[in-house]
Amino acid sequence: MGFQLSAIDTVDTIDAATFKKNYLDARRPLVIKDLTRNWPSVEKWTPEYLKQVVGNKVVPLYDNAKADPSKPVNSAATQMPFDDYIDLILSQPTELRIFFFNIFKQAPQLLNDVTLPKDLMGGFIESMPAMFFGGSDSVTFLHYDIDLSHIFHTHFHGRKHVILFENKWKERLYCLPNATYALEDYDVANPDIDKFPALNGVEGIELFLEHGDTLFMPTGWWHWMKYVGGGYSLSLRAWDRSWAIKAKSLYNLTIQRKFDDVMKTTFKKRYMDWKEELAVKRANKALAEGRPL
Repeated sequence: MGFQLSAIDTVDTIDAATFKKNYLDARRPLVIKDLTRNWPSVEKWTPEYLKQVVGNKVVPLYDNAKADPSKPVNSAATQMPFDDYIDLILSQPTELRIFFFNIFKQAPQLLNDVTLPKDLMGGFIESMPAMFFGGSDSVTFLHYDIDLSHIFHTHFHGRKHVILFENKWKERLYCLPNATYALEDYDVANPDIDKFPALNGVEGIELFLEHGDTLFMPTGWWHWMKYVGGGYSLSLRAWDRSWAIKAKSLYNLTIQRKFDDVMKTTFKKRYMDWKEELAVKRANKALAEGRPL
């Protein structure tokens, strides 16, 4: 068996009332095909144009390797001039990807090419638009965002394979203690259920984003992403209105992250082994108890 994956709700357009009732308040993902119909970026942001405006700015690059226990999460594997990197992902498969790149600091004129979807909801964090780039072998490991924001994720150039899980499944997904990501020992696209039995029957959503599509990911949703050919995406973030979620976000970003970094730096592999063992124990217990109910 394995994961129980269903298709995502998809619309061309949606009005604010329907969006609020069926997706924002319900915290349910949605693909909006035409949210970007008036964005200049859809036609303008070609690879050559982005190379022109960003140039040879050296950027950190990440690969698919399992996290180094002696380093904080999201530590770069290498670096490269931006224009050379774009040539790389368009010419050959590569695991290398750019993570959470504020391209607008390098080329602020690009902000004129996108429009925050304030007609659908408020609370956008206007200082935090970010881009993500990847080659055809690059994978974004399974995680949920530590700041617990809502995300509008628009893809450009090619396709992106996405698998989503509601946060209620976190234990069954082998979530590591003091972290917002899962064990990196299983292939999300084709998990080994014999080795990781708690994954069996976990319900999720599978989709492919095309050029110009926007995925709305509500707060706390787990996501795994794989580039189908070299491409790039833009994430716009918005705060959840719940003060409980905002408080949890603050805790994650300060106390939990700092504690986890200190423990990894101090105890290295011993701490990571403990985290992984506890993740497995919690997953097996949740499976045995039939959770989530």
